[in-house]
Amino acid sequence: MPLIRPFAPADQPGILDLILGIQRDEYGIAITAADQPDLTDIAGFYLPGAGGFWVAEEDGRIVGTIALKDIGQGQGALRKMFVASSYRGRAAGVAQALLGHLLDAAADRGLAQIYLGTTARFLAAHRFYEKNGFALVEADDLPPAFPRMAVDTRFYERSIEPAKAG
Repeated sequence: MPLIRPFAPADQPGILDLILGIQRDEYGIAITAADQPDLTDIAGFYLPGAGGFWVAEEDGRIVGTIALKDIGQGQGALRKMFVASSYRGRAAGVAQALLGHLLDAAADRGLAQIYLGTTARFLAAHRFYEKNGFALVEADDLPPAFPRMAVDTRFYERSIEPAKAG
């Protein structure tokens, strides 16, 4: 199982390679790094407030990513969840580990709700999010601060249980 850890600036090239490769090569989405300025300023875009950015790393290679953007009002946006094809699926457990890490961090940081957007084409992602307690929400019902991507057409929401005082 790859190591799940916070993003480090040295991860930037590996993150770009993974995400752009999946977007363009696997799904044929015409998108560039320039279309995603958050990926060139991960610390500035994702880390403020209750936000975070984590990677799954194995043998020095980034094989998965997930990000949490604090959008205020006790709400967060799940962004940039990508897993290399050879690390996908229940047996590999990488997506589940990344999501679990994000949900734990969101609870620890006092967030009450997480929203996400995805494309209609990511059918396996829809099943994954639904299995993990996310419910479909209409675009009109998203919080005003939710950072919408032009390619996103399906949106989900999940409530977060507060972290247990311990």
